[in-house]
This record gives sequence, C-alpha cells and structure tokens, in this order.
Amino acid sequence: MERNYQEEERYNKAKKRVEAIKGFYGNLTAYIVVNIGLLVINLVTSPEHLWFFWPMLGWGIGVVFHGMRVYNYMPFLGKDWEERKMKEFMDKENERKDSWK
Repeated sequence: MERNYQEEERYNKAKKRVEAIKGFYGNLTAYIVVNIGLLVINLVTSPEHLWFFWPMLGWGIGVVFHGMRVYNYMPFLGKDWEERKMKEFMDKENERKDSWK
C-alpha cells in the first residue's frame, strides 16, 4: 500500500513538473509571436520611433523569471533559502523557549 502511494506521489510530482514546463514554453511562444507582431506594427506605423522594445523588455523579464522558476534556478530566494530561513526561525524559537525555562 505504501509503495503505491509513493509511486502515485512521484507520478503527480512529475505531472506537475511537465505542466509547468509546458506552461513556460506556451509563455515563451506567446512572447515571441506577440513581439514579432508588435515589431511589424511599429515598423509599419512609426518606424522613426521604436517603441516595441519596451513591452518586449518588460515581458521578457517575466519570461526569464518564469523559466528560472520552472527549471529550479533561483540564485536568490530559492528552495535552499526557504529551508535555511525556516531552520533559522525554528532555532530562534527553540532558543526563546529554552530561555524561559
């Protein structure tokens, strides 16, 4: 029974990961298509003023962070940071409890 639960849990984790990667690629595809469209509109309507860079830059930052989260590359505020911070808070709480004894 325990083995089936573990297999099901592993399957669900893998499924969530695949869905996250699929979501990232959907976001990336939309980013590319929409920004090509904005480039064309910009060059046709006002080629002397290139404004398409601004939405491309803003959305691009979001795409980069989305990719970093999906591929577990968070040099700041990642899983390791969360675990260290939780341990730090728990240790402080234990010290506080011990000081009242």
